[in-house]
Amino acid sequence: MPESPGWRGLSEASVPEGGRKLKKALKTLLRKEDFGSITTAKIAKTAGANEALIYRYFGDKRGLLHAVLKESLLRYLADLEKSLENVEGAIDRLKLVAKLNIQYYAKDRVIARIFLLEVRNYPGYFESETYELVKDYGRYMSRLVKEGMDAGEIRNDVSSGHIRDVLLGGLEHFCMPGPIFNRKISPGSDAEELTKIVLDGILKR
Repeated sequence: MPESPGWRGLSEASVPEGGRKLKKALKTLLRKEDFGSITTAKIAKTAGANEALIYRYFGDKRGLLHAVLKESLLRYLADLEKSLENVEGAIDRLKLVAKLNIQYYAKDRVIARIFLLEVRNYPGYFESETYELVKDYGRYMSRLVKEGMDAGEIRNDVSSGHIRDVLLGGLEHFCMPGPIFNRKISPGSDAEELTKIVLDGILKR
């Protein structure tokens, strides 16, 4: 049985109904507007909640954005962990991670746009709990690569961290045209092509 990443045991701190409405309102607004143009007043009006609750529950508008991202990411990671439970071998798990990662961005274009385009422009993101989850996800990818090296499946004359970065960077570039240009994302074929490109270079001969 493969080692569990431990994501299914994670949970977000609960917020009252007003906080949940605010998160839902922001995501609704992000379907039509960029984050910078959305005011806290507009979020509160859409939610039917007091504007002051944004600051009480989330610190500020960007804290609310990070809460929306964290909620979505926790659901994705829990689903991913469940899908990985009975998959043996680092290579097959890497292929599944690639497919489900692309599927995640294909399914929710709002979240894809925020993750791929919005949040990295602001240093605060790199101090957020969401970013800690993203780093843990990257560490899990590194463990899979290292596991493949130890099993003799993946060549060991290159850095496992660099292989991880190529995979993650490839996933983002495959998905980027979707939220930017509203193009179709095909999780199955895109993941197959990406892993074929990468694995042809890293599989041990």
